[in-house]
This record gives sequence, C-alpha cells and structure tokens, in this order.
Amino acid sequence: MDIALQDSRLFRQACYSNGEWVSDGNAGSIEVVNPATDEVIGRVPSLDEGQVSASIAAAAEGFASWRKMSVADRSACLRRWFELMHEHKEDLARIMTLEQGKPISESLGEIDYAASYIEWFTEEAKRGYGEVIPAVKANQRIVVRPEPVGVSVAITPWNFPAAMITRKAAAALAAGCSMLVKPSSLTPFSALALAELGERAGLPAGVFSVLTGSSSVIGEVFTQSTTVKKLSFTGSTEVGRKLMAMCADNLHKLSLELGGNAPFVVFDDADLDLAVKGALAAKFRNTGQTCICPNRFLVQAGVHDAFVDKLSAALSEFKVGDGFAEDVKQTSLINADAVKKVQRHYDDALEHGAKVVLGERPGALANNRVAPIVLTGLTADMQIWQEETFGPLAPVMKFDSEQEGIDAANDTPFGLAAYFYASNNDRVWRVSEALQAGMVGANEGGISNAMAPFGGIDQSGFGREGGRQGMAEYQQLKYVCFGESGPTM
Repeated sequence: MDIALQDSRLFRQACYSNGEWVSDGNAGSIEVVNPATDEVIGRVPSLDEGQVSASIAAAAEGFASWRKMSVADRSACLRRWFELMHEHKEDLARIMTLEQGKPISESLGEIDYAASYIEWFTEEAKRGYGEVIPAVKANQRIVVRPEPVGVSVAITPWNFPAAMITRKAAAALAAGCSMLVKPSSLTPFSALALAELGERAGLPAGVFSVLTGSSSVIGEVFTQSTTVKKLSFTGSTEVGRKLMAMCADNLHKLSLELGGNAPFVVFDDADLDLAVKGALAAKFRNTGQTCICPNRFLVQAGVHDAFVDKLSAALSEFKVGDGFAEDVKQTSLINADAVKKVQRHYDDALEHGAKVVLGERPGALANNRVAPIVLTGLTADMQIWQEETFGPLAPVMKFDSEQEGIDAANDTPFGLAAYFYASNNDRVWRVSEALQAGMVGANEGGISNAMAPFGGIDQSGFGREGGRQGMAEYQQLKYVCFGESGPTM
C-alpha cells in the first residue's frame, strides 16, 4: 500500500541483522495490520531459531569491536542517529500512526521523546565514571571501573514502538554493549525505521539489530543463549515472570518494566483545574494505552462531584476518529481484543454498582474505537480495581480522610506509577513519601523524561531506564587492586 512517505526507504519489510536486511524468514512471514482500518500495511519475516542464533553470534562480534571504540566515536554515532530521527520526524510519525493507531500529533511527540533518550545517552556515554578508593595498605591502589555487560537483548511492546526501543538501545550502546531488539509483531515498522537510520548514522554491523518473528521462538533463543548477558523487557507481569524464570539458568542480568495499576488521587485542597489537566495528560494519552496510565481515580469527598463534573466536561469535548484526522484526541485501540478487555471491565463495574457519568459501552463504535468513559462508585471488588484496563475508561472512587486515600492508592500489588494533587505543602511531602510506587507525579501528570530513572517496584518489576541509572543497567563493575610491581629501575 502507498503510505506517502517522503523517504520510502524508511518503510522496510525486512528485519535487520548484522548490518544486512533480511527479507526471508525461515518460519514464514507476519502480516501487520492498521488497527484503524484492519487493512494489511505490510509483512515482515518470521525468523527461526537458527537465524536468531546467527544474529546473536554477529552481535558478539559487533560487541568486541564496539566496546573498544573510543567514547567520542561511539557518542558521535549516537548523535548522528539522534539528528536523523529529527530530520525524518514526519515520516517516522506517519509510520507509527499507521501501525499503532495513535493520533499523528502524539506520534510526532513520541518521536521527540524517543530521540531525547538517544541525545541523553549520547552525552551520558562520556560520563561513565569509575572511582579510586583509599586502600588500607600504603602500597596498594584500588580502582573501580564500569564496563559494558556484553551482548544485550530487548523485547519491546506495541504501545510506544519507538520510545520503548531507544531508551533501552541508546543506554546499551552508550555503555559499549551491542543490542538485539525484538519489537512487537503488531508494530515492527517503527523499529525497522530506527534500524535504517541507525545504519545511516554509522552504527557498525552487529551493534544494533532488529529481529522480527514469534515472541516465543525469539524469547526462547534469547534466554537460553550463553552469549547474551542482559535482557530488558517491557510488557505484562505474567510474561515478565516467565522470562525471569527462563533466564535463571544462565543468570542473565535483567530489567523488567511490567504491569501497572496507577492511582490518581485528588485531595480536597487540590486545584481542580490543574488536576483535570493532569488527568487528561496522564490517563488519555495514547487512548489510555500506556503502562503508567492512572487506572483508579480516588477523589476526596469534598471535591468528588466537582472533579467528576469538570473531568466529564473536558472529555466530552474530545474528538474520536482516525489518527490522521485534524484535532483527534482519541483513536483506535490496538485491536479487537483490547476493546473486549475494556468492555469486560465496564460491564463488571456496572454489575457491581458503578454508575455511568460519561460515555457509552465499549464496542459501540467501529474501527476498534472507544470514546472516553467516566464511571463513579468504584469499589475494590471490581475487576478494574484489580487489573490494568489499557483503555480510556476512568473509574472514580470517593474517599474521606487523607490516610484512607493513601491506603486505597496502595491497595495493589503493583507499583509502577502514582499521581496525586494537593496544595498543602506538608501534605504534598507526606503523600509523596507514603505512596508505594517507583514514580510519583505530585501535581504533575506527565512524569516521563530521559533524564530521570523510569521503573517500578513490586509486581511492576525492577531496573531503571533513563537517567544515569539507565546506563548502569548495561554495565558491570570491575574492581582492580594494584599492589607493588617490584623495585623500580
């Protein structure tokens, strides 16, 4: 199909391994579908075990040379990759909207966000400091230095098909590792476009590869390989547990960014206009399909009705439609199964006493679209309280005291993100410390940026992406104790 790109070479129906484009998969091919039209966009090869193993071997060769390259030269390659992303921003965004469905304005924003990780780690590569430690013995010198962990692999999701790759790959490459990425089969073309630009930026063969195919096949080879030293995964907690168990035999270093069930707490001293603005940014970006979306709205009794009214009024203005249409805020969910999950949560909530304030039952619109929904009367026995919805459904629970709100927010085994709004400074500090999550937005709905460590606790996984901590995930420490070298001449 004609996707009207300025540079048609960015749309590659082939995977990228060892500096070469591979169009033939020994396990066949995979169709990629536009979720807004159910039209086939293109196909990518499905690699078999042997092809994946060969790519890992090539990555080991790439690592051997890449780690020896000067930091200045590695940084220059990454800088050029970053620049090329901005030069081709419009095309990258168009590819993303076609395969993922999000509004084109959000796709453009994601390209900026994805590129910011490359820019950050371009500079962070120059700050891989070690340390000198005073020794007990006068004739000893102790040095600790970070070194690249080795061949790294990443398994990335469909909801942010560019940013979830760059914040892993840029950190790995900055540290001196090589990386193989297995993107979601729902959205592989954004990843392949990044590989095309990486090749143009001068990344050597074997340093950055994008492999397409079955998740189970590629995941099995990744986790059983003794050449692979590090695995990073973003996805569900269920799959994360399986990958962790599969990595146990070879003790791979792991980063797991898993499921969320984020609370959004509004206290009675909050600025409600700011709280609604934050809710729109945090919950309804990407049509509610983000891992850090608020999944449970908790509003103190004194402002509950006013907040619900303001939120519903703002959402009623949202335009729902095709991602390329002007002013569209909500688009298609990734597929019909995603719609069914939102539908299941909606039906269960109503069966348990929830009331509809805004919206209609999921499934009423064509093309996998779901308009924003606001429910009140949330209780802890509802499925939506226990599970991540991944859609534009905002359920609201009323609470009385500050401690009740905190306890309700923490009533989950997950701990990725949490949000709250309050004006009293003492309360802001108390609540920010009391919320059990890896990331907290205090009077802020947009918490992601390349300079800060992104990640969760408990059933939301471990490890951090972004910030100086992100590069440390791809490093290991070597301690060297220098003793006497003998008499000097």
